[in-house]
Amino acid sequence: MDLGIRGKRALVCASSKGLGRGCAEALAQAGVDLVMNARGAEALETTAQEIRDAHGVEVTTVAADVTTEAGRARVLEASGQVDILVTNAGGPPPGMWTDWDRDDFIAALDANMLTPIALIKALVPGMCERGWGRVVNITSVSVKAPIPVLGLSNSARAGLTGYVAGTARQVAPQGVVMNNLQPGLHATDRAAALDAGASKAQGITVEQAQAQREATIPVGRYGTRQEFGATCAFMCSQHAGFMIGQNILLDGGATNTTM
Repeated sequence: MDLGIRGKRALVCASSKGLGRGCAEALAQAGVDLVMNARGAEALETTAQEIRDAHGVEVTTVAADVTTEAGRARVLEASGQVDILVTNAGGPPPGMWTDWDRDDFIAALDANMLTPIALIKALVPGMCERGWGRVVNITSVSVKAPIPVLGLSNSARAGLTGYVAGTARQVAPQGVVMNNLQPGLHATDRAAALDAGASKAQGITVEQAQAQREATIPVGRYGTRQEFGATCAFMCSQHAGFMIGQNILLDGGATNTTM
């Protein structure tokens, strides 16, 4: 399928690896030029060059922590005018409700709610002026079904979801399509860290911990960055113009819900 976005320009955050990389690769395959951001310069440059070689698109890299004001300023300066924004940031650490204090919640809100909002406020007005834009916020399945040990993430990402629900409907008349993509378990560093944590807590091997979690997914496996990226690219395409303010769950059927 031709996604109809060849020649567009996208900012993809946290895109040197994992789900962000999957989104960057899929957009590049569709002919989109990229601004890629991540904290680690070496991994970012390696991924960017692989994408240039594979797809022949223009790729600008910005090694910066986008969750900080200084990092966002650098990313936005390098981005210039973009047509597509994919927000993404690693989730806060797991724990129990008794572990967290106010500072922990502020840090989680800064990274997983206020940073995407700041990027939206900076870039979406230009999209509205030009009459076309796409925003995909990578959130989490925890918005749909809270995960007890991820209370910080549950809270921050639910806040972003509420903000997007109202904002998406305000910018839709100007041709800007804004939605959220909710990943379940995918084969990423984040999943590996959670498996390692479960392994330590339960006194089992990491492989056993992964097998336990895979058994909770109807498809019997973790998702891949490639299929996640393909879904994101469709949400950024010309074909998604009637999809407004939605939360797209991509979890292999693990969340047992009707709606």
